[in-house]
Amino acid sequence: MTPPRSLLAVSGALGLAWLTLPLAGLVQATQWTHFGLESGDLEAIRVSLGYTSAALAIIVAFGTPVAYWLARGRFRGKWLAELLLLMPLLTPPLAMGILLSALYGPYGWAGEPLEHLGIELTNTAYAFVLAQVYSAAPYYIVAARAAFEAVPGELEQVALTLGKTRWQCFVTVTLPLARLGLAAGAALAWVRALGEFGVVLIVAYFPQGIPVKLWVNLQDYGLPAVYPLLWLFFLIAMPVPLLLGLLSRRHGTAQA
Repeated sequence: MTPPRSLLAVSGALGLAWLTLPLAGLVQATQWTHFGLESGDLEAIRVSLGYTSAALAIIVAFGTPVAYWLARGRFRGKWLAELLLLMPLLTPPLAMGILLSALYGPYGWAGEPLEHLGIELTNTAYAFVLAQVYSAAPYYIVAARAAFEAVPGELEQVALTLGKTRWQCFVTVTLPLARLGLAAGAALAWVRALGEFGVVLIVAYFPQGIPVKLWVNLQDYGLPAVYPLLWLFFLIAMPVPLLLGLLSRRHGTAQA
């Protein structure tokens, strides 16, 4: 028996209210009359914005071909490739940080030769970006793969029969049709990288980005001291994903 619409509406409203309750608690707890940043907060924002932008560029550059390969490729052992993609997603952040430290640390089999070349991957800008790439790339690849799979393969075949090369077909047909899903994946990766704490804490405690600085403020000054930086984090991280979510919703409604 189908439940009444009023019951569904009440259940939905209660669920949404419960999900947004922590944000309401933040509004109530913030000391608006003494709203101000702690020492070093602006530097943490600069670090997070700069290095997250670099990490996102790297993720999109190598993640897009990987996603397309997984979406369109037909090859033996594809299940293994999909499993390898899921492993970073299923690994707890602190565990991933330890794995990266063991691999890229000063005595790791990859970190030691790189250090001889002058590339240190512990507590440096390189390490910060590396941690963000590992933590956020799988999210982009999964979303981008879904976006490519949503493009009808028949359109690509038509373009090929009209004399387009596979690269021209990708640029002029596949990429434009998948652009909204790709943008949503990039936005998801942006938020994931910007907010990464566990991996960054292990691999790159310095330079301190927003998540680590929030933790330091909490330890040094107490809970009220983290609210201003937390508000700025929301203002930086959330607008793009929310806007893309609305655009995706409108695009889906227009196609229906």
